[in-house]
Amino acid sequence: MDYKGYTATVRYSDEDGVFHGKIQGINDLVTFEGSSVDGLRKAFTEAVDDYLTTCQQLGKNPDKAYKGSFNVRVSPRLHRLAATYAEHEGVSLNKLVERALQTTIGTGDVALG
Repeated sequence: MDYKGYTATVRYSDEDGVFHGKIQGINDLVTFEGSSVDGLRKAFTEAVDDYLTTCQQLGKNPDKAYKGSFNVRVSPRLHRLAATYAEHEGVSLNKLVERALQTTIGTGDVALG
């Protein structure tokens, strides 16, 4: 689900007969629920709007900050293969991972010079 640039993860509880959602990429935990898809969408948009209003009132940035670096854990074999491939391509391992993410996600925001 997407609304105003925010996305949500959704799970269904068979026990409760309810969809539970969580807004992603924000600094706080904001959840919502609905017993139907339409109800869930409505609850999601209301949750986003309420959260943005609250952040504005508090003078708080709602978006989670990303530094641009993270650790990736892979098997030693894959690490070796990736390092060898990167060296063959004449790029750093970081650049190789960046290219792989770019290809997988398909965003045009990353310069792959």
